Amino acid sequence: MDSVLDLAPVLPVVVLEDAADAVPLARALAAGGLPAVEVTLRTPAALAAIRAVADGVPEAVVGAGTVLTPEHAAAARAAGARFLVSPGWTERLLDALRGSGLPFLPGVSTASEALGLVERGVRDMKFFPAEAAGGVPYLKALASPLPQARFCPTGGIDARRAPSYLALENVACVGGTWMLPREAVRAGAWDEIAALAREAVELAAAARRGTVRPGTVPPDTVRPGTVPRAGTPA
Repeated sequence: MDSVLDLAPVLPVVVLEDAADAVPLARALAAGGLPAVEVTLRTPAALAAIRAVADGVPEAVVGAGTVLTPEHAAAARAAGARFLVSPGWTERLLDALRGSGLPFLPGVSTASEALGLVERGVRDMKFFPAEAAGGVPYLKALASPLPQARFCPTGGIDARRAPSYLALENVACVGGTWMLPREAVRAGAWDEIAALAREAVELAAAARRGTVRPGTVPPDTVRPGTVPRAGTPA
């Protein structure tokens, strides 16, 4: 794998309270066409969940999100993570991400932070928190001065906002949670999650073709009651 950004047009951002949910959830997402899974290191179950997916779901590519320290990077790699994602970066953290030997996405929210990564040879970045940091207009404005940078915007993105981001030339994929309704995860409604994953893939493909107007979603793309309010997971 050369880059996290090329795995899928949508990167599910997963917060798991119970590691037992990890395998069926990853299988459902992969069945729906979303093989990459970012498990955030925000719960005690996260490392066990990464290990379970790495060992039990060969069709999935599991990574760790909310990587904040070198220790996080090392623990995630040891658990079987195949990529690392952070909400921001420092010199110390960037050294650890590089040293892991894994593909990684350091987070940025300003032009200066993005330029700092470009100077250090990093081209692929997470834009976080996307909506709060300026959203589509901000990323569009970065395209001319930083044409070499590619982004995965995450934070506040749902099915209605995703097409506007995916229409940008400097956006390779988007991160989100809308295909993972909390109530569906708790209920073990894996078929519903697989269906939502398929809809996310179709939505992304339509956005890239230009057949979905940014900011809108076809009526049958999002079923009432299945899309939670957008959050800003790291």
